[in-house]
Amino acid sequence: MMSDADLIVRIAGRGEGVTSDGRYRALTAPGDQLCADGSIMRGPHHQSPPCRHFPRCGGCQLQHLDDASYAGFIVDRIAGALTAQGLATAIRPPLLSPAYSRRRATFHAERLGKQILLGFSEAGSHQLIDIAECVILDRALFATLRPLRRLLAGLITGKRRVEITLSLIDQGVDVLISGVDAAGLEAAEAISAFGAANGIARLSIDNGLGPETRWEPVGATIVLGEVPVGFPTAAFLQATADGEAALVASVKEAIGPSALVADLFAGLGTFALALAGPAKVYAAEAGRDAHFALKAAAGLAQRPVFAEHRDLYRRPLTVAELDRFDAIVLDPPRAGAREQAEALAGSKAPVIAYVSCNPGTFARDAKTICEGGYLLDWIQPVGQFRWSTHVELVARFSR
Repeated sequence: MMSDADLIVRIAGRGEGVTSDGRYRALTAPGDQLCADGSIMRGPHHQSPPCRHFPRCGGCQLQHLDDASYAGFIVDRIAGALTAQGLATAIRPPLLSPAYSRRRATFHAERLGKQILLGFSEAGSHQLIDIAECVILDRALFATLRPLRRLLAGLITGKRRVEITLSLIDQGVDVLISGVDAAGLEAAEAISAFGAANGIARLSIDNGLGPETRWEPVGATIVLGEVPVGFPTAAFLQATADGEAALVASVKEAIGPSALVADLFAGLGTFALALAGPAKVYAAEAGRDAHFALKAAAGLAQRPVFAEHRDLYRRPLTVAELDRFDAIVLDPPRAGAREQAEALAGSKAPVIAYVSCNPGTFARDAKTICEGGYLLDWIQPVGQFRWSTHVELVARFSR
């Protein structure tokens, strides 16, 4: 006889189901029952995974969850991180990106006899899953894989594993292949033929000395805030277009009609260019290529953006610098922004919009900011990485 103790009540941070008495079981959903013989009786939130490669492929961890339980997982991740820091606030329903919408991904490829395996590594293993379908990738990215296999057949030698980064930009697919030499006339002709036949925006080769562009018919760009920005090879780009739109809309809501805004960890200008116009924006970014791309794009479009090349880990904005702004926007890497949060806690900036891809480091920084006298008003989760354990959010702090 089954009891309530055998009921899966939540999903843990790594994707396992957890019973009410604290037992963990992989590939279960809230509402599932653990049977005495070790089997699982599926509940109302357990769906059939849409991809044939799940759960072997490490690209997804949660395809067995329906949208309601997946959204609940995202909220629980954020709430749990806040609770660990003694914080709480209103957490809105997550905004989920649809299937077939991911516009950037990194794959691996290797030779197996005459065959080229291309795909993601198996979960918890180095075994490569040669993908025949993918329900998260934009179809334009996935369509590139078949001809890419044929190109790689002439570039991969021996048992060497190579890395391929694909990004969907204005002109088509941006391709970076790392770990091959691609020397000689035959390789050059194959790359040109591949680029021309498949509408490739750019193809670059990195043989260990940095990316070298080998095919680029016209300049590669990505439109951000209605401004075309030069796209450095394999640069950071929000994972989905609708996820980017959700983040920008939430940031705009958080800061309101601010006249002078600081955008910290600005990247290519996802937020700076969307805010510039009614607002004057100071944009700080440590990546040299991203900084120069943003600076050039803002200048050509005559947007009021002052871009500074600045490492905010080594040289965060000081309290005096922060006090000049009506609003602060920051979007740090997964490590968070510990040093910058300490300065923010002592500042007088009226409002802060914090964009995070790691609930744990966000909650740590949020505690620091709140200890400085700010209120954590709300959090908007954004599920760009559908069916993964990766969680993003926008939070609003106010004085």
